[in-house]
Amino acid sequence: MYTPSLFQNDDLKAQHAVIRRHPFGLLITPHGGELFTTHLPFHLDPARGAQGTLEAHLARVNPHCAALEAGAASLVVFKGPDGYVSPRWYAEPAMNVPTWNYVAVHVHGRPVTTEDPATLLEYIGRLTDEHEAYIERPWRIAEAQAHAKRLLPQILGFELPIQKLEGKFKLSQNRSAADRAGVLREFAKSRDSGIQEMLELMRGLYREDGSVR
Repeated sequence: MYTPSLFQNDDLKAQHAVIRRHPFGLLITPHGGELFTTHLPFHLDPARGAQGTLEAHLARVNPHCAALEAGAASLVVFKGPDGYVSPRWYAEPAMNVPTWNYVAVHVHGRPVTTEDPATLLEYIGRLTDEHEAYIERPWRIAEAQAHAKRLLPQILGFELPIQKLEGKFKLSQNRSAADRAGVLREFAKSRDSGIQEMLELMRGLYREDGSVR
């Protein structure tokens, strides 16, 4: 991923935070002269491996499975918050053009597949528990254990030990304090959850006047 040094973020905790908050990633695997892409929810285990390990599963009929079973090098793209930035918000609008602030994390690794029923149930259970945690009466896979077991032959599980992480956090680092203050001010007016998340990240870097913390 092209990442100017100003926007590069190598902080493992920050990268993991993006993956946890935006776990629906795009899996990309080149194999046999083709490029396979699948959108999947991932579970991140930060304690396994130096940079963590991703877990996921996909439909067995998906042709992407053959590339994963071959252990082909893969990329998972996690897209964080993003938002349009108008030149009108800058100190000198006539001397600037529009841009876009955004956050992205790229994960590189080689998949290790599994069809073991017990392991697949663990993958599904961890992923489900993670997202059911916010529901008033969390559902547990044990409630449908028999049905889940019947479905297991129809999926392929895999884990992706993380070999390389790339973090790009484009948060107006290349702008003046006055320009950043304008962006902060305008983002604060938005009710969009993504813009509010970006505002939260920017406020971690800058004071309200745009100066660096």
